[in-house]
Amino acid sequence: MISSRLHQYALLVNFLGKALGPDYEIVLHDITSEPSKVIAIANSHISDRTVGSPTTNAALQMLAANSYKTNDFLYNYQVSTEDGRILRASTMFIKDDDGSPIGLLGINFDDSRYRDFCKKMFSVVHPDDFLKANPAILSPAPANGQAAGSQPDSLTDDFSMDISTLMEKSFEAVTASLSTPMERLNQQEKREIVQKLQERGVFKLKGGISFVAKRLSCSPATVYRYLGELES
Repeated sequence: MISSRLHQYALLVNFLGKALGPDYEIVLHDITSEPSKVIAIANSHISDRTVGSPTTNAALQMLAANSYKTNDFLYNYQVSTEDGRILRASTMFIKDDDGSPIGLLGINFDDSRYRDFCKKMFSVVHPDDFLKANPAILSPAPANGQAAGSQPDSLTDDFSMDISTLMEKSFEAVTASLSTPMERLNQQEKREIVQKLQERGVFKLKGGISFVAKRLSCSPATVYRYLGELES
């Protein structure tokens, strides 16, 4: 059941979407549901998400890192999408009376149209050789917004449409550099994989424990034990 506090933010999503315009995606996540998911979104063409889409891996990483304990919000950090676009992202943590997070309000700005316009403008006033010799002119500037506490410089987000795909991609990302076949991993190597997946927030997803246990060819109890050892 969505809390009344989150319902109030749903109206803000529509307001900000109309006020800021089509280059700003506004998205509200309910992280108390199982699994956490999008409950309101404006200008969804930017990520092609809809109401009911799972919370992204970037948001899960923030929660796994307990960023909400030292920040009310994170802002102006870069998020790169799988199709190569760079978004300027900001996230506000919505908390209950005890300070625990219950939702996330995100704003993702896609400046592709403006950069395309700048590129065309520079091509008119400068020869091609100048642009080739100075590629940084047309590169997106690094975000430098700072919030209290720890803030990411950039994140690679994944706007997957289902939980299983999100978990699969997270698992592939943390095991891509392994030289040992999965069936020959020792306990320490499996524990390190679990730690990396925990940092990515995979275990905040419904079915995360059983998914990882199956991929590591061990029992869910073993995964719970690894997580307990990491917290001790």
